Amino acid sequence: MLITSHAEPDGDAVGSLIALGLAIGKLNVKTTLYNESPIPAVYRFLPSVERIVRHIKKANTYDTAIVLDCGDVDRIGDVSSVVTQIPIIINIDHHVSNTGFGDIQLIDEDACSTAEIVYRLIKALPVPMDKAIATCLYTGILTDTGSFRFSNTNQAAFAISREMAGLGMEPYDVAQHV
Repeated sequence: MLITSHAEPDGDAVGSLIALGLAIGKLNVKTTLYNESPIPAVYRFLPSVERIVRHIKKANTYDTAIVLDCGDVDRIGDVSSVVTQIPIIINIDHHVSNTGFGDIQLIDEDACSTAEIVYRLIKALPVPMDKAIATCLYTGILTDTGSFRFSNTNQAAFAISREMAGLGMEPYDVAQHV
């Protein structure tokens, strides 16, 4: 399985990518976490950030691609033509501008971030949420809400953040990095 997010990633793209990869990995599913761009220095503190690769194998290596936080498949970058050859493409996003690409779309325009949607998915999986996943999800929510200042800040943003803090995520530590 390939999991990817948009090139030139922000905290939501990186946090969602790692969180979902960690959760799916707990199901013993082999995953490749991909982003075309170097991960910005402010997000290199995230747990398992080193798992994100900048090159992928041929499309026939993967049976499924999960594309996170991309309104259009081309936002993945130069490998979008390879990704579109993967048999199943799952599009998970919160942008109103999403083009609806892929075989399965999970687009929630009311979500504060893709991390909010990924949180709901992980909660539905038979895997425990842990501090590493919590740190990644919180980072995604924090950055996409502008530290809870943007109009997309919703009740879920606060509820999820509270739960992530309860799992050991340190808001101060994340804030110091981002």
